[in-house]
This record gives sequence, structure tokens and C-alpha cells, in this order.
Amino acid sequence: VEMKDACSNEGEKKEGEKKEKIEETPKNPRTLLIENIGRNLKTINAAVIAGDSRVMGRVIRSYANLRRTVTPDVLRALLEETVPDESRKALYLESAPVADTPMTDDEKEKSEIKFPQLPKPYPAEMEAFSALLLLILLIDKKEKKESAFKVAGAIVPWLKTFNRRTLDIFAARAYFYLSLTYERKGQLSELRPELLAAYRTACLRHDAMGQATLLNLLLRNYLAHNLYEQALKLVQKTNFPESRPNAQYARYLLYIGQIKAVQLEYSDSHSKLMQAIRKAPQAPNVALGFKLAATKMAVIVELLMGGIPERSMFMQKELKEQLRPYYALTQAVRTGDLNAFKEQTQKHDQLFKKDKTLTLINRLRYNVIKTGLRDINLSYSRISLQDIATKLGLDTAQDAAGVVAKAVVDGVIDASIDYDQQFLRSTQKFDLYSSCEPQKALHKRIAFCLQMHNDTVKAMAYPDESGNKDGEDAEERREREKRELADVDDDDDDDMLL
Repeated sequence: VEMKDACSNEGEKKEGEKKEKIEETPKNPRTLLIENIGRNLKTINAAVIAGDSRVMGRVIRSYANLRRTVTPDVLRALLEETVPDESRKALYLESAPVADTPMTDDEKEKSEIKFPQLPKPYPAEMEAFSALLLLILLIDKKEKKESAFKVAGAIVPWLKTFNRRTLDIFAARAYFYLSLTYERKGQLSELRPELLAAYRTACLRHDAMGQATLLNLLLRNYLAHNLYEQALKLVQKTNFPESRPNAQYARYLLYIGQIKAVQLEYSDSHSKLMQAIRKAPQAPNVALGFKLAATKMAVIVELLMGGIPERSMFMQKELKEQLRPYYALTQAVRTGDLNAFKEQTQKHDQLFKKDKTLTLINRLRYNVIKTGLRDINLSYSRISLQDIATKLGLDTAQDAAGVVAKAVVDGVIDASIDYDQQFLRSTQKFDLYSSCEPQKALHKRIAFCLQMHNDTVKAMAYPDESGNKDGEDAEERREREKRELADVDDDDDDDMLL
């Protein structure tokens, strides 16, 4: 009987615990928002006291969640709490969004905003955190273009007055958004001297994040105005930092790929572009603009190299529609149909100009002819020049003779021309596997794997063994890491803006 009583008591306890769990109601989104901001303020305070700039990366990653959930009243309260200077505070509050419906006195009492009690005066990092959050919200609302321009113009000069490693990451972000506001106003060239001066300062301070961000902004600035020579000189005289953020490195690779493509260095360009695509966030709906631009450029460069991109590149669900014109262009190049190539180029002329790929696409004409010649060379051991002109869509047999002669000299086809009888004779192909080509391909793959291993080792980070400076236990740390993993791709989306 006693055993039954004990079992029944245990059962009642379990049922009670289950009911308590069921009765727990989810927290109000506003409460969660204030707690999230409070955690960030505590993290900033602890990082400043410890002098640990690495922890600031965690704060920056929280913007991905905050920009979606922050409300105007909480943002205004945060600005009033963390900004000591009255003139800057007035500017921020004037630019800050206002709630659609004003709150009543009762609602204000119930929804009182309380941030953690931290020692005053607050460090400058807290003002940078709140001001940057305001700037991000203004940039998200494209109609607030002028307000974003004013706020960015106030944040950057203020941050320049400090020389603190814990502020470096905030300064890099501020320059990124400043460049974006100038670009939207069509005044990007005016910012170039400021970016060059800031890059020199970042190099002197060994600010890796600032160097990476500013170098990308300068390259973007040059390429936006088609200044490829200046961009190439900048690349040759600078080094991208080794302790680089992944998103910034992906952008750098894309810009290098664009420069190399214009400089006719197609192999290097294709390598850089494919690396950029692999290093982009792999979540399906993140950084679509970046992945689309890199994929379009990679397709054109691969065609210029004489290859044909894989069909799977055009079948990506989120990019399929936008890549349709490039797929049609690839089909024309693959079949060697010059008429179809001209038709597709004229049909999508405006799109190619907008993508800045029209110059490279115009170079493809000879590649279309080469592809057609390759197919003819494989299909016929002997064919007249007039038939070649007909198949390729050329005007006369003399045009065909000139094109074929150039292809033979370039090593595109292995054949000879009989000018007396006006025909092309193909020579017998040798076995590719008896050459060094398989060894070269294997070496290339091994080199790529070794480079990826080296990059992975360099990117590894280890926790500080001197003690837990943030004062969080293991359970809190696991929860924080889960949140960071959930937001990491969204965070990269800003860095991938194109």
C-alpha cells in the first residue's frame, strides 16, 4: 500500500510540474526587446572594462534581430539614456522614427522602460551602439534618405575623435553606412578622400576590421565610376588583413574578380568569383543581390575562358528567374549560333548595361565563333570554307577563312586550310590521358583543398582561459550561442549589399 501511495504522490508531483510548465506564458515581445538591449549594454560595459574588443562582434551581430523588433519608443528611450551630448541627442531624436499612435498616460506608466543600472558616465561604446541602431533603421526606410545622411554625417566625425580598439568595429560599420547614404544620394565620388584618409588611419592602428571594410568601400567607389586602373593600383599596393571577416573577404574577392575580368585575366577572375560565391552566406534567402551579381559575372567569365557553366548554376531556386537571360546567352554560345547570340544581346541590352557585363559580353562574339568551329572540327574531317560561313552565320567565305586562320593560330582547333581548293582539313586528335592535363587538374584540386584547410585553421578562435569575464554560466552561454547562430546569416546580409 505504501508503495502505491509513493507512486501516486510522485505522479501527482509530475502532473503539477507539467501544469506549471503549461501555465508559463511567453514573454511580451517588448519585454524581450528591452532585455536584449540590456544584455548588449552589459556586454559593452564588461568589454570596455576588460579591454576586450572581440566581444564587440557579438554586439554587432545582435543588430540583425534588433532592426526587426525595435520600436520607436524603446529606441528613443535608449538614445536619451546613452547619449550625453545635448546637440547630438537633439539631432538623433529629431531623426528617430515616431510611433504611429501616441501612447496614453496609463500606457506610459504600464510600459515604463528600465535599462540595467550601470556606472556612469557611460562609455562612448554605448552611444555608438544606440546611434548605429538608429542609423540602420533610417537606412532600412529608404524614404528617410536625408535623415540617414545627417545622422551618418554626425556619427563618423564623432567616432574619429577616439582611438580605442573597442570602438573600431563600430567605426567600420559607421563608414559602411555613410558610404551607402552617399551612394543613394549620387555623391559617392565626394566621399573618396575621406575613405582614403580613414584607411590610412586604420592601417596605422592595426584595425583589421576597419582595413577590410574601408578597402572594400574604396574598391566599390572606384568600380562604380569605372575607374579600373585606379582600383587595380589600390589592390597592388595594399594587403587584405589575414584576420578578415568572412563577409568582407567575399566582397573583396568579387571586386578582384571584376577587375581581373576587365584586365583579360580570366582564369584568376573565375577563381576569385567562385571563391566569393562559396564564401557567401549559404542560407537560401540571404545576400541574394551579392550571389546574383557574383554568379552573373562568373557565368560570363567562364564563357570567355571557353568553358560552359554547369546547368545547376542556373537552376538555383532563388536566382532562376534573374539568370534566365544569361542562360539563353549561354545556350547561344554553347551551340555556336552567332545569330542567336546577336538576338539575345540586343533583347537584353538594358539589363546587361545595368549589370555592367555588356562590355564582357561583346567580347564573347569570337568565343561563339570558336565554339562553332570546334563543333565543325569534331564533326568533319574536311569541309569547305563556304559551308563554314553558312553554318556560323558569316557573310562570305573570305570572312570564314580569316576567322578559321586565327583559330588555328590560337590553337582553338587542330586543322589546316587549303586555300587553293578552299576547304578546311582536320587533323586526328591525340589521347588526352597520355598528356599532363590529368596531373594538372589533380594538382589544382589538391592546392584548393590545402588552401581551404589553411584558411580554416587561421579562422579558428578559442575562448579566453583566464576566466569568464562576462559572468555568464554555461547554460546562458549555450543560449547566447544558439541566438548568434540563428542571426549569423542575417548579419552577413548587410555586408553583402550590392
